[in-house]
Amino acid sequence: MHIQLTAGTNVGLVRKNNEDNFVVNINLEFDDWTVPETPEYIELGKYGALLVVADGMGGLNAGEVASQIAVNTMQQLFTEENLRKIVLNDNNSKDKSISRFLANAVKTANANIIKTSNEDGSAQGMGTTIVIAWLIDDKAHVAWCGDSRCYVFNESSYTRISKDHSYVQELVDSGELNPEYAFDHPYSNIITRCLGDDSGKASPDYRCYKLKHNDIILLCTDGLSGLCRDDEIMDIVTGSYDNLNICKESLINAALAAGGHDNVTVALCHIIDNNACVPGEDDSNNSDTSQLNDTLAYRNRRRNSLLSFIFGKNKHE
Repeated sequence: MHIQLTAGTNVGLVRKNNEDNFVVNINLEFDDWTVPETPEYIELGKYGALLVVADGMGGLNAGEVASQIAVNTMQQLFTEENLRKIVLNDNNSKDKSISRFLANAVKTANANIIKTSNEDGSAQGMGTTIVIAWLIDDKAHVAWCGDSRCYVFNESSYTRISKDHSYVQELVDSGELNPEYAFDHPYSNIITRCLGDDSGKASPDYRCYKLKHNDIILLCTDGLSGLCRDDEIMDIVTGSYDNLNICKESLINAALAAGGHDNVTVALCHIIDNNACVPGEDDSNNSDTSQLNDTLAYRNRRRNSLLSFIFGKNKHE
């Protein structure tokens, strides 16, 4: 598989400081945790790629400390030495090893946050959500704690991979609340799990997803998912398949247009199957070139329409 990725964050229109943090690595064989300025497609390496998003909270400006500790912990643990042991496993045991590794990584981040909170009085009560997507072989291994989300989009459909650890989600699960009303519920910001909680509620959930050609993975904080409905997010993503940077900016601008009362962070990854034509490569002999060009032209028109709506709304607010 070939992939490209990008990520970005915005403080929003109300908050004075940004408590979100993120980190990405397109090729874990190298210690390069920078976001590509111009996303390019590269072949997925033997250790895969990593996307992490965290949404901090609590304390006097300590939310960003908690989320920074969380992403720093991921960088410290996703080393070649640790990953080599997992990659050497056969396929059946590899998934189990990855699941355990991600769970331990989240619990280590939780312990690091609690330790800092106990040592620094100004940081007491701080915490953070976290969502991690480790793409390796042909799978996305996703772990999360809190209400930061992972979605997968593919053309006209989407799947929400993660499931919020929240009060409202518990109401939905118990049948007390219609899912249609969850987005507008007044207590939608109450989470039931996070890192930094020493009561033992920092246990992450995990899901493994089989990647498909043309999937787009989206990780985001509730600065996006709490302001834009899933269908709105899908319209933006599916209208920007040909340019992840434009997709990223369009998602952030949509959150700002919806009020921007929270920090907003997104991380995106586009999957191209090795048997398909990788955008930017010579496809003159590909029988699907004409169809591909028609599809891209349609997406460009759709994207331009979405951008006009988003930026036009910003201008008048």
